[in-house]
Amino acid sequence: MSQAIVRFNRRLGKILSRHRLVEDQDIDEAIQKSGDDGSVMRILIEDGKVAEEEFLGILAMETGVAPIDLNRLSLEENPCEDFKERIARSCKVLPVSKASGVLTVAVSDPQDILLLDELRNLTRCQVQPVLACDFRIEEAIDRLYGDGTKEIEEVLEDYGNLDLELREGHDESDEAVQELSFEGDESPVVKIVNHIIYQALRERASDIHVEPQERSIRVRYRCDGVLGEAQQPPAQLRASIVSRLKIMAGLDIAERRIPQDGKFQLRVEGRQVDFRVSTLPTVHGEKVVLRILDSSNLALNLETLGFEDKALSDIRNAISSSYGMMLVTGPTGSGKSTSLYSCVNEVLSPTENITTVEDPVEYQLDGVVQVPVNAKRGLTFSKALRSILRQDPDTVMIGEIRDLETAEIAVKAALTGHRVFSTLHTNDAPSTVTRMVDMGIDPFLVASATQCIAAQRLCRRLCEDCKQDAGELPAERLVALGFTSEEAAEARLYEPGGCSRCQGGYRGRFALLETMPMDEEVRRVVVGGGSALEIRDTALANGMLTLRRVGILNVLRGKTSLEEVLRVTQGD
Repeated sequence: MSQAIVRFNRRLGKILSRHRLVEDQDIDEAIQKSGDDGSVMRILIEDGKVAEEEFLGILAMETGVAPIDLNRLSLEENPCEDFKERIARSCKVLPVSKASGVLTVAVSDPQDILLLDELRNLTRCQVQPVLACDFRIEEAIDRLYGDGTKEIEEVLEDYGNLDLELREGHDESDEAVQELSFEGDESPVVKIVNHIIYQALRERASDIHVEPQERSIRVRYRCDGVLGEAQQPPAQLRASIVSRLKIMAGLDIAERRIPQDGKFQLRVEGRQVDFRVSTLPTVHGEKVVLRILDSSNLALNLETLGFEDKALSDIRNAISSSYGMMLVTGPTGSGKSTSLYSCVNEVLSPTENITTVEDPVEYQLDGVVQVPVNAKRGLTFSKALRSILRQDPDTVMIGEIRDLETAEIAVKAALTGHRVFSTLHTNDAPSTVTRMVDMGIDPFLVASATQCIAAQRLCRRLCEDCKQDAGELPAERLVALGFTSEEAAEARLYEPGGCSRCQGGYRGRFALLETMPMDEEVRRVVVGGGSALEIRDTALANGMLTLRRVGILNVLRGKTSLEEVLRVTQGD
């Protein structure tokens, strides 16, 4: 399917360009961002480059196929029993109605003759296509077939027929280990685990938490940075599910007393997805957390990350230098790695020797030498970095500066003609300087080596389909939060609504970025031993936009809610 999708996306781009609906640059960026399986339709519509109705109108005129509004379609039952969920999801086609041997189906590419012929053979009906956006078809498939809850309930019923009991004082884990070692792909536990993973991918989750409780297993997904409840299989399955995940990750299923880390890969709908697995012993068994690394969602273009113009300019000025250090700071899960990968991609060329040292390597980049840290074998950040500097690098990316030794090597590399990208865990850009000094780096060296520091947070984006007016808030309250008097008087604020297409009124995230270039005024304060507050005041006087201020600008654009900005910039 992936090659067909690539061809379709390119054809869409030519149609849009021909009708001058979208700029060629926007089309190229959407095609690049979509990868092999993404939706150019979704990207252009969600980014506001083109209206959905206008998009479908042009396609209908080009193909001669009538469009359909799937949101107004009642999808209480499947009109064709031969049209299984597997067919709908793999082909991204929705059965709409059936009458007199004619099956009407919603498709995004009505010119895919091979697909229509395949549907005729599978359903033994004449097929009549109607036109809809591919991502709307996926949403409608979820409404028609459900989110998989019925399927997992049937699996649990089958498992219940095996008459397994969780007896008081009985440790079922030993039996589960032996049983799972010989299980085939059709076992109930394998079906449940596959469903948990597949459902997480459908909901665009970044993490899966499998937590053993006294009488159940709690499964939660982290979607757009927020954990939410999912299925709760019974406690009888807790050891079996954990053991299945450990087998997939290549872990020791007999060892349950110490934490373990592993990884595995799956190919889902034509794309490769990597999983990092971590286990932790708890009172009721082992908790398992899976970090999902889906390269199809990785944006490697700085412009597509949604930075403010000033932030984008500051970063590009920093990385355009042939030497010096670019630091990205923020808490875990704030998108630092994505920003660093985008910076690496920005300077990537055949004339550059780019090497990274990471723990672990999250995404593999063509043309970049990537070194995974292996502490058990003595390969730490500092040791890897020393060897990398003997490999004639132009650019070095360090996954994280954790200790003084790594910091000293990074600073020396930046001062000796190398471009260095790295991350730190600090709350804002000015405090990064004091953090480096506290680690033991001389203030003069920090000021001389650093080109720019960026603090980052990820903010949830309001769903365009259901966001609603938040009403008026007192101007004094808005001014106290960081709005100007003029903004407070004219501000139109939005709040989340909630619909079938989003997670509680939000869909997707974008980055808030606070950038502090190391200009002459800031350098003088740093060299003079100034505090983080003094550095901050100097940077603000030179035009720095704080995280809170960047968030407010996006609130005024209707991109997110004030509540969400206050949540992610708390304390700023």
